Amino acid sequence: MKLEFLENGPIRVEGARFRVRVGEKEEVLEKPRVFLCRCGGSSRKPFCDGTHKAIGFQAPAGVLEVEGD
Repeated sequence: MKLEFLENGPIRVEGARFRVRVGEKEEVLEKPRVFLCRCGGSSRKPFCDGTHKAIGFQAPAGVLEVEGD
């Protein structure tokens, strides 16, 4: 699995089957990647809705790769 922290933007997650739980709601996503909010302003949390652009969110880029099972 790979997490890429996009400069001034969301976290792109690739390489996994996604099971998302928000409160009592659970959803399984069959997508090759998802974008997670890290600015705190998204109305679709935990997913990015582009709000980071409107609020001027700033954060550095980075990558985290997870290997193994």
